Amino acid sequence: MTDTPTTDRPLSGQLALVTGASRGIGAATAFALAEAGAHVVLTARTTGGLEEVEERIHAAGGSATIAPMDLTQPDSVARLATAIGERWQALDILVLNAGMLGSLAAVPAIDMKESAKVFTLNVTAQAAMLASFDPMLRRAEAARIIGLTSSVARSPRAYWGIYGASKAAFETLLESYGEELRNLTQARVAIVDPGATRTKMRERAYPGEDPQTVKPPETVAARIAALAIEGFGVNHLERVG
Repeated sequence: MTDTPTTDRPLSGQLALVTGASRGIGAATAFALAEAGAHVVLTARTTGGLEEVEERIHAAGGSATIAPMDLTQPDSVARLATAIGERWQALDILVLNAGMLGSLAAVPAIDMKESAKVFTLNVTAQAAMLASFDPMLRRAEAARIIGLTSSVARSPRAYWGIYGASKAAFETLLESYGEELRNLTQARVAIVDPGATRTKMRERAYPGEDPQTVKPPETVAARIAALAIEGFGVNHLERVG
């Protein structure tokens, strides 16, 4: 692999970090970014899944490093940022994909302990990622921060209250960060709603649905990679398919 960008590897020489990269949209995105030439740091709790994605990237001629970790554990994000910062100066692409659905339930029936876990991963851990990697993102020439959301963040749906609320908070967090960066750096924030996609989370939410009737994760990954390559404006928002 070369550090000089080319037509087929436009992200050569760039560093990307993808959370929730052991399967689904995260794994497909990591592969797409590596295929475009970026060195991709893969993080998730499942070591085996990360190793499979890393092997697939290497087999295709790409470059990746795995970093198994639980984003909800205290200090884990800061330790990851320190480790990455010791090896690389800047972070060009950050894809915040990791998230938790939780149980779908009517608001009066919400399990408060579970809702705390949902907000810890979907909001608090994301804030920790932005705080810990902010210095590296600011050192990049034009960092791209891309967060995965859901339509329920903006269009409330019965029984989706906790997940929808967590994603609404996540969007506000990202957009606030984007506003803080807009006049100080070339870093930009994008929020992507993947829509109906063939993932384990979708399978849990819609157990009777034929997975072949919805698009594969690779479709969403291709759009995320295109955003990383082409760039976008301040607080970009779009839905895929």
